[in-house]
Amino acid sequence: MIQKITISNTNKKLAGYMLTWTTYGTWLQGHKKGYVKNGEVLKPSESLEKDNLSRLKCSPVRLNRRQKMIVETAIKEKALALNQKISAIIVYSNHVHVVVEKDALSIEETVSHYKNAARVALRNSGFNTRLWSRGFDKQFCYNQKELEQKIAYVKRH
Repeated sequence: MIQKITISNTNKKLAGYMLTWTTYGTWLQGHKKGYVKNGEVLKPSESLEKDNLSRLKCSPVRLNRRQKMIVETAIKEKALALNQKISAIIVYSNHVHVVVEKDALSIEETVSHYKNAARVALRNSGFNTRLWSRGFDKQFCYNQKELEQKIAYVKRH
């Protein structure tokens, strides 16, 4: 479920944000590297991860090299169509990081556009299963330095 967010300190001007979302079934609650719930990073729990794995409606999704390229291209094309500036992007087999400069669209709308564009592009290439997990993580950048740190993080990986 996508949650609405509010910025409590209205004195801070938002420069942009880093968005992260995962492929279906690959980074479940309890994951061995930890997981995020309601904006809080929580510790691994093997039993919780196992329980969540047993509840999946289809197999976990891992993107291959070709599919990762399709996802990246679709997101970049959607950003261009929305007149948004993507400062950095990387698509892994199990998740996506995108650094976006702030614009008029809400974060929720931005993620929805990007996820849908990638889903449609993959479907057009023959990929016909559930693609994304629900929700996403966001990390706010309130100045150029913070934005550059997120860009560097994505580019390092």
